[in-house]
Amino acid sequence: MKLRDETYRYYFYFIQERMNIFWRRYEGSESNLTTDPILASYKFTNVYRALDRVSQYLIQHVIASKERQFSDVDNLLRIIVFKIFNNINTWQYLESKLGEISTKTFNVDLITGLLDERIKEVAIFSPAYMMTGSHSSYNIYRRKHEKWLRMVEHELLLGRGFERIVLSKSLEEVYHILLQCSFIGPFLAYQYAIDFNYSSVINFSENSFVKAGIGAIRGIKKCFYDMGSSSFEDCIRYTQDNFDGYQQRYGFTDFRNLFGRPPQLIDLQNCFCETDKYLRVKMPELLVGNTRIKQKFDKPKAHIRYLFPEKWGINQYINQVH
Repeated sequence: MKLRDETYRYYFYFIQERMNIFWRRYEGSESNLTTDPILASYKFTNVYRALDRVSQYLIQHVIASKERQFSDVDNLLRIIVFKIFNNINTWQYLESKLGEISTKTFNVDLITGLLDERIKEVAIFSPAYMMTGSHSSYNIYRRKHEKWLRMVEHELLLGRGFERIVLSKSLEEVYHILLQCSFIGPFLAYQYAIDFNYSSVINFSENSFVKAGIGAIRGIKKCFYDMGSSSFEDCIRYTQDNFDGYQQRYGFTDFRNLFGRPPQLIDLQNCFCETDKYLRVKMPELLVGNTRIKQKFDKPKAHIRYLFPEKWGINQYINQVH
């Protein structure tokens, strides 16, 4: 594989500067977070996926505070229902009407009726993921949210997909189980596998498997101009294997990782997507897919009290004063 130095350098620049923004906020700053006009003007996700607000809600409120009272299947159901909508308000609304979501309260007719009313007032899906896909066996259901919930009911509960995930031997196996579901394509199968892995139901290394999403592929194409026989996933692994060396080469040696946890494959995959977005403004002549960034940066939201999966072994380093 052959690199385009002028763009690959921005990948490592983005990782360092975006993480610097996180640390400045974490340490109490609310202004002068960056001198980079692009990062100051547009919305970019964190270097670490688990730092984002919705992931933090999932880890803390859907999983950590509740998982000991539920079965493995219940916990997987709770995670997938939350992630289908990827919307904190939708989750809170459903639990306010149903009680805590579990196999006992997962009534698709009732949930569909509640969401039919909810969607008249507010959006129920997050715009973060494109929830697309069709399958003839679900065409009898008119509404998108009902189709997805019926898929969960038929394929993961009644079809015992959750039980297969509980017994899985690798993150890649979880990915392939999810990929068999009617509306779940490669990107979402990988994202959901990572979400399941935040729980104690499964426990696989985030460095054991990666799948490049569409945005990451655009970023990789901007950074690698000749991949030869290598896959997009090979490029992500190459980046991880040579991370320290390229930091030194490009002069970005002030990177502070997450309480001693280096970026994992999921994080590096995500950063290729964010680098693609950054380069749309910085180097607009590189025409690969989308040509503009859709979301502007809004004023910072309230501080998050961070928590991570206990198995990561980093929660003791968190200073919750900030």
